[in-house]
Amino acid sequence: MSFLQILHGILEGFRVTALVTLLGMLYAVPFAFVAGVTQHCSKGWLRAATTAVIEFWRSTPVIILLYAFYYMLPGFGIRLPGLVVASLVLGLNIGGYGSQAVRAALQTLDRGQEEAGRALGLRPWQVLLKVELPQALVAMMPTFVNQFIQLVKGTALVSLITLDDMTFKAKEIAQLTYDPVSVYSGLLVAYFILCYPATIVGRWLEKLVGAGQRPVHDV
Repeated sequence: MSFLQILHGILEGFRVTALVTLLGMLYAVPFAFVAGVTQHCSKGWLRAATTAVIEFWRSTPVIILLYAFYYMLPGFGIRLPGLVVASLVLGLNIGGYGSQAVRAALQTLDRGQEEAGRALGLRPWQVLLKVELPQALVAMMPTFVNQFIQLVKGTALVSLITLDDMTFKAKEIAQLTYDPVSVYSGLLVAYFILCYPATIVGRWLEKLVGAGQRPVHDV
């Protein structure tokens, strides 16, 4: 097989890779915001519990979580489709890291804004939604783009739970051609094609955020 044929065969798994990525984002973004905001705003046992959940998803290897959810849960009578397991595990893992971007962005804001909002009669949740989050969101965006790239790259592991993504297709082609060098070079190119545009967007956002945060006297 020519290299282009190999690359075409690998990209046949793009649909699954893209679907896992999109579904993973549906888990990652809400989890990141809820966990990050809760960790920032809460105290005592609630903050400790939120931190424990975040650290569980951040600290446990994704490959272990995939095996546990896909192969161990059926032993307890719980069976989840591979697509659900892959998107859930990857999404919450990335969301755990994203939650720290949310928390850090909120902590960098001037506390005087919160006091001013309350002086205007806004409740704490209104200050959060109308004053703090819109500003923090700008600072979060570059990190979220980077986490999206990490999510795409993480989909390379879902072949371990029998999903026919690009890595799965590459393994199949390698077994047929006995040419792992060409096949996995093609897989590298395929992931580069997917991730590089997001990298460009991330750099553009970093410059945009940096320009927006530049001191007035430097403009």
